[in-house]
Parts: sequence; C-alpha cells; structure tokens
Amino acid sequence: MAVQLNTLVREASEHVFPTPPVPGAVSDVRRRAGAVLTAWKVSPDVIEDALLVVSELLTNALVHALPPAVLRLSWNRDAGLGTLHIEVTDAGPCRAEGQPPAGIDPDEHGRGEEIVHALATRYGMRTCRRGVTRWAELVAV
Repeated sequence: MAVQLNTLVREASEHVFPTPPVPGAVSDVRRRAGAVLTAWKVSPDVIEDALLVVSELLTNALVHALPPAVLRLSWNRDAGLGTLHIEVTDAGPCRAEGQPPAGIDPDEHGRGEEIVHALATRYGMRTCRRGVTRWAELVAV
C-alpha cells in the first residue's frame, strides 16, 4: 500500500523601497508597491487595503519623523493562507510628542493610525536606537 504525502508549499517574498522626503514620493512608492503586490499575485482586495496602509504609514513617517523612511513589504503564503507584512522605518520623531507640524491643519490629519488599525489583522510599533518601525499585517485566504 502506497502512502501519499501532502506537501505544503511555502512561498516568501520581500521588497524594500527607500522613500526620499520629496513631493510625490508617497504616490511613487505606492504605485511601485502595487506593481510588486500584483506580481506576487496578492488578491486585488488585499492590494487595495495594503496600498492604503502603505500610504498612511509612509505619510506619517515623512511628515512626523526624520529621514530616511524605508518601506519593507513581505509576502508569505503557507498552506493557502497569505500574510502581507508592511513596515515603515524612519529615523525617529523630528518634533516633541503632541506638537503638530508647521502648516498642517489638524482637522485634515490624524486619522491614519485609525485607518491602519481598521484594515490590519495585526499592527504595532517597535523602537530602537536607529529609529521607529510601524508595521501592519493583512491576511488573505
């Protein structure tokens, strides 16, 4: 009697996007990230949510922190379940906590973190001597 073994295929991919603090940088990186996610065959619904999370995390880093800002995308597929890990690392805050950036209307900003929390399965932040990393994970079936 022959025994058939089921092999589970595990795929992992990663892409890093340095993001300069210049006008148009977020939209440029968002466009490039969309192309990478499409190439990885991430579902369109997850891509749409992921690009919103990318925009929010990158904008936060560029507006509130010191450069450089770096986006890292990781896609892991294991046993049919896909997890997209999005993280943005910056060099740390450029102003005191709670101090709004000059020229920014507080009524027009400040909801990015809520958006990330609403879209992500998991999210968090870690700090080290070199800066701050904010991350979010989205899961796809």
